[in-house]
Order: sequence, then C-alpha cells, then structure tokens
Amino acid sequence: MTRINRSFAAALLLAVPTVANAQDANGPVKKAPRPSIYDVKADADEQIKVATALARRDARRVLVMFGGDWCGWCHKLHGLFASNAEIRGLLADEYILVMVDTQSPHAEALLAKCRGDLKGVGYPFLAVLDGQGNVVTRQQTDPLEEGDHHDPAKVKAFLEEWVAPKVAASKVFEEGLAKASSEDKLVFLHFGTPTCGWCHKLEAFLAREDMAPIFARDFVDTKLDLSRMIGADEILEKYTHGKAGGVPWFVFLDAKGKAVVTSDGPKGNIGYPAAPEEIAHFVSMLRKVARKMDSAQIDAVEAALKSEAKQIEAARGSVTR
Repeated sequence: MTRINRSFAAALLLAVPTVANAQDANGPVKKAPRPSIYDVKADADEQIKVATALARRDARRVLVMFGGDWCGWCHKLHGLFASNAEIRGLLADEYILVMVDTQSPHAEALLAKCRGDLKGVGYPFLAVLDGQGNVVTRQQTDPLEEGDHHDPAKVKAFLEEWVAPKVAASKVFEEGLAKASSEDKLVFLHFGTPTCGWCHKLEAFLAREDMAPIFARDFVDTKLDLSRMIGADEILEKYTHGKAGGVPWFVFLDAKGKAVVTSDGPKGNIGYPAAPEEIAHFVSMLRKVARKMDSAQIDAVEAALKSEAKQIEAARGSVTR
C-alpha cells in the first residue's frame, strides 16, 4: 500500500467508530495505547542544532525521521531500530537519530528542506544530514517495506550506504595540537566508543554551558573515537602502553604532544569521575596543569562533579528499589 493510500485509509478510520479487537464476558477488550515516540512540543530547529553539533564532534551523521505518534508505520520502523541488534548497533555507531513530529514547531520548514523537489511524501520519511546540517540524502520508506513490515536487510543497507566517511585519528589529533599551540593551551585528549555510557557522560559534562567556558580557558577539547576513527587505538597505545584500563581514558598534553598528567589514579583509570576518589584525582589533575583557570573555577568543577555524582547515585537507588 502506498503512503498516499495509507494516509487516506487513516483518515477514514478516524471518521468511523473503532471496532474492538476482541471480546470477553465484560465487553470489548481495548488495545493498549502505543508508547509515544515523538514530542509534538519539541522545536525541530533546536533538535537539529543539538544533533548536528554531536555529529560534527563525532564524525557521524544525523538521521531525521519525520512522522507522528498517529503513524503506525513510524512505530514499526522505530520498533525495528530498537529490536534488531545489527541495526541498533549501526545507528548507535554512525548516526544521531532525531524524531521530528510533523506538527512540531519549525517542522514544516525542516521537512520542506529535507524533501527537496519531491512533490509529496508519506510517513515515516527519512533524511540524512551531515554535521553542518546539509541534506546528504532523502528516503521514502515504501521501498524499504516487505509486506506488513520493514525489511531489516533493506533498512540496514540504506543506513550502511550513507554513513559518514571514516576520519583519521591522526588528523584530529594534529589539529588539536596545532590549536593548542596557537592558543597557548593544553590538549584535553579523551578516548571513547559510541557504546560507552560513561564516555558520553564525560562529553556531556565537558559541554555543559557552565563548564565548557571554564575548560576552554586552558584546554582544547579533543576526542578520539576508538571504534569510528582510523588509527585511534594506536594513539591510545602510545600514551597507555596497552594499559588504559577501560574508557573513557584521558590525558592532558602540552602543545608538542607530551603527556603532563593522565586519568590513571591510585586505583587505575578513573574514567568518568563519579566516586569521591575519582573526583579527587580529576581535581588534582586540573590543579597541576591549570594556568588560566583560577581556584574558584576549579572548585566549581569539583562541586559540579559532586552534584552529578549524587544524581547518579540517586538514579541507581531508584532503579534498585
């Protein structure tokens, strides 16, 4: 069934009484409501702004899925994204997924940009953007279907075709050193992978509106992705000699690439600093290398880490209860 016919059928369904799917002794059994996968209040422009910033940082691409909670095929495709291990991993490694409700603020203009010269589209409708927000490709999802579902092989092939080109870690590394040299700063070099939750936690902390300006005083933030960048593991080996002890692992470098201090604390790699001893080591790193950060700003970093540690602990407690 084409998208146009499907939309027409949906309109007819809205115009007639709903028929119960089953009966029991007490009357109709209602179908459980589907979980929401879209936010009609989310500003589409802001969604894309955040996603493209992440895509630029990680050399990934943005996958925009237009639709709405009313769209059954949107739920089917989203369900495939979550249930198929290969597709789920591909999305996590290579894309930032953005679910844009067609009725949300600025969605109409974004859809027009992504649709290009296509006269009409059905839903879900996909667009792939690069880190600058440029449309790389657009995709009607009818060709990805097989009967009453999306064909996993076709969806996977589409996603594989439009991944971002692999980046050489050496290029990112050298650019970080060059910037540090020109700005008289150190390099905050951190290693991670797309599936590492603590890596994302560290990246989010460094990007916080109150933290980023503090770190920017002394450091050039440089991330190397061990899964997605060519040669990143070789640079990690250079500084850890094969004893990184997990990720995130990080090091402060001078502009010539010499390690000043690393995330290896008394008990090994601290990773994202959440435990008291980890926070203490991270703060000691800052005090050792800081030149433009003042004591009050380092204290602010410490307070922010302790605050986040409490939130992490509270979240753990709520899960275990």
